Amino acid sequence: MEKREQEIARLLHCIDLEDKEQEKRYSLDQQHSLKQLKAEGVALHPINIVQKTFGFADYPEISFRLPYSCDTGLFKDNSAIECFLEGEAPVKGILLGIDGQKGEFRLFAPDFPDWIEEKGVGIKLSPDQHTSECMKSGLQQMEKNPYLLKLFGEIHGEEAFGETEEKLPGLEFQNPELNASQQKAIQSIVASGYLSLVHGPPGTGKSTTLCEAIVQLLKKGERILLSAPSNTAIDHLAKSLLKSKVKILRVGNSLKIDEEILPFTLEGKIQEAKEFKEIKKLKIRAEELRKMAFQYKRRFGKDEREQRGLLLREVKSIRQEIRKIREHFNSTLYGQAEVILGTPVGLYDFLPKHASFDTLVIDEAGQMLEPLAWMIFPFAPKWVLAGDPLQLPPTVLSSEAARAGFSVSILERAVQQCRSVYFLDTQYRMRESIAAFSSRYFYKGLLLSPEHKANTGEHILFYDTAGTGFEEESGEDGMSLINRGEAELVGRLIDPESDLSHIAVISPYAAQVELLRKELPKALRIRTIDSFQGQEMEQVIISLVRSNSEATIGFLSDYRRMNVALTRAKEQLIVIGDSSTIGTDPFYNDFLTYVEEINGYRSAWELIS
Repeated sequence: MEKREQEIARLLHCIDLEDKEQEKRYSLDQQHSLKQLKAEGVALHPINIVQKTFGFADYPEISFRLPYSCDTGLFKDNSAIECFLEGEAPVKGILLGIDGQKGEFRLFAPDFPDWIEEKGVGIKLSPDQHTSECMKSGLQQMEKNPYLLKLFGEIHGEEAFGETEEKLPGLEFQNPELNASQQKAIQSIVASGYLSLVHGPPGTGKSTTLCEAIVQLLKKGERILLSAPSNTAIDHLAKSLLKSKVKILRVGNSLKIDEEILPFTLEGKIQEAKEFKEIKKLKIRAEELRKMAFQYKRRFGKDEREQRGLLLREVKSIRQEIRKIREHFNSTLYGQAEVILGTPVGLYDFLPKHASFDTLVIDEAGQMLEPLAWMIFPFAPKWVLAGDPLQLPPTVLSSEAARAGFSVSILERAVQQCRSVYFLDTQYRMRESIAAFSSRYFYKGLLLSPEHKANTGEHILFYDTAGTGFEEESGEDGMSLINRGEAELVGRLIDPESDLSHIAVISPYAAQVELLRKELPKALRIRTIDSFQGQEMEQVIISLVRSNSEATIGFLSDYRRMNVALTRAKEQLIVIGDSSTIGTDPFYNDFLTYVEEINGYRSAWELIS
């Protein structure tokens, strides 16, 4: 078996391993109690139902509110979920999104379950079989595409490929404020006939660069397909493109659609079309049939059951008719847009299998599972991958799959072999002293800061808890860690008179996040590091938690997670940790040395006494 075939077989095996791990972790059974699933962050219970509507293709959609604060980081947009109530059959669905303590999901059912508004309703993550099947199909179909097989073989090969120095075209840039590294990346994308990689460290204007590159490609008469692993990243790029007067079509599911983007979504466009009236009539008819079907409450015999079955079959038929109308409408939209945007699965579901674009652009490719990319690669003969392989990789639940390389993103895999990598070298987010450590440790000192980000005061501080007795302990769930002393220090560092909306508190441990949420003002943004990737704030406080006599640091040893954490603050970064625990690790020893060099070292005793 050739290496190429072995690599495809490896990825298919990893998908199966991940499926099995999801099934194991998400099961609500004798081995996995509801309390345990909640503790592991894969179940939200109870939820309060706020609103019930019939949405896309007349499927039931539910808005809910969490009557408590918790870490919802594992509940990503478009996650497969089950809605459940003890003693009732669960109903499968999809999470449209969660924003704070508000969320929305869609059920794959003819109607709302009778028990949906009873106390004790919850939702939990469910194995995402649809995404798995899409990924498998993409890998299996690759055998029919020699051009794609060539790229796959090069990315998984042992020899470097791609141009190191291309003849860069002269361009008239729409954005006059682009720096030299951004301009070079755009020129290379426009000149490339194959694969281009854009390495954009935090705050370097990656989205700005991609937007300008797309504008330049459109000038050449190209059609563009744009994807990213999260709806947040897609919507950010969509707004940038709209400002550049680009005709976009945003496909897929998203809970919180910006009013600026809504007219350019499938939902927004159909509301303005003649088909909308027809769909509205069908929905009214379906609602009438549903009411008739569920009128049998007290008396429910054989005849009533048969009648309900007939009525619900008619509802299903109407839903299929609505879907056909939408599919026909969508096919006309497909031909009109200059740029179509969506997550890989959203695009795979929406686009006809023969769809063809000139260039595929994938943003946040450092967080995209490799098979997700191969699903959509066939839609274009040229590809642009953008992101940062030195920040957090894709989330993989199966440790066996991770060991087999499943957590290596498509960008990280490509960067290892492809020469056509363009590094964005100037960050505009952080004060120079905040950016300097990451530049030194992760980016070989190549990440620069502009003049207006020069230091004006104390922008990075480390508060050392060594010797204070502030030791880590297990959280209430026993699955994570807390440090009560560090939580107290965070409270002392925050001025209640300051604008709390400009402050974020982050920690690698979900239990510490929950403790901080209980003890600190609600106006603060308090998140795990993983859920804060891609965000920024004026002031960021990091609680590292680990403090023990064995100098064990656990998953703090994933330095990419710390690269994310250390690069979120714009004006001031404060890190709280125990130097005697973390200082034995080479990375943290370097960090402690750096804060001493810039006079940013402080003892926690300064806050206690």
